Amino acid sequence: MLEAVRKAIRRFSDAVASAAGVGITVREEHVDEALDDLEISLLQADVAVEVVDRIREKLKEKLVGKKVRGKEGIKGAIRAAMVELLSVPAPEFIPPAEKPFKVLFVGPNGVGKTTTIAKIAYLLKKEGYSPVIAASDTFRAGSIEQTEEWAKRVGARVVKHGYGADPAAVAYDAVKSASARGDHYVLIDTAGRQETNENLMEQLKKIKRVVKPHLTVFVGEALTGNALLNQLQSFDAEVGVDAVVLTKLDADTKGGSAFTVTVGAGKPILFIGLGEGMEDLKPFDPEGLVSAILP
Repeated sequence: MLEAVRKAIRRFSDAVASAAGVGITVREEHVDEALDDLEISLLQADVAVEVVDRIREKLKEKLVGKKVRGKEGIKGAIRAAMVELLSVPAPEFIPPAEKPFKVLFVGPNGVGKTTTIAKIAYLLKKEGYSPVIAASDTFRAGSIEQTEEWAKRVGARVVKHGYGADPAAVAYDAVKSASARGDHYVLIDTAGRQETNENLMEQLKKIKRVVKPHLTVFVGEALTGNALLNQLQSFDAEVGVDAVVLTKLDADTKGGSAFTVTVGAGKPILFIGLGEGMEDLKPFDPEGLVSAILP
């Protein structure tokens, strides 16, 4: 994964080291040509233009005017810049004294919301918490059965109505049930929708009004490319997004998606999906991702 960004950053590091030499102060002329080449490579890796501009500014800030010792010193400065760009403070994901902690999951079709919710429920169960899943996708055929199947695998309870039911009513009943039983979390699944679908967007707004979730989490796919930024910004404008789960990062050969979320949209990444297994949803670690890009 991340191969395109990895190669681009390595080429940039080598080019700056070659231009600047060893043990001298880095000047603008040492980095400008290398930054131009990096910009082209990042754009080809599906990093949005506005994101590339921010990356360019941050790298320049960390390098120009600094005295670095050869390639390792330059790599260290680049690594620090990238960690900083990826480090957006994330909201707490712990239940308050007055349970349950309510999380609303939103996003486009086919990005893996239901499986992501099941994996989060699995992680919570491992920590000793009791999650309830609200099957509020009453629109897509087979969605309720899919939710029940995943919940069964992880040992989570499901609150459901029938197809065509009001999604807000399902979410409300899940919260009411969790409160009565002392459950720690309510994880609210919703129908995947394009950001242009006004009727389905209104459903999300109603769920938020009725349930008042502590967190609204956008689930997006790393393979989406530049469209990821537009999707995330549209959902944020319509319903408000607090954080992101980025799925299928293991299959992302280009690697620009994490920067798109944190730099382009200014949103924290809570979890990343690295495979199909229950253990393959991991808390996002900026330093770990940067180490994978620039060992």
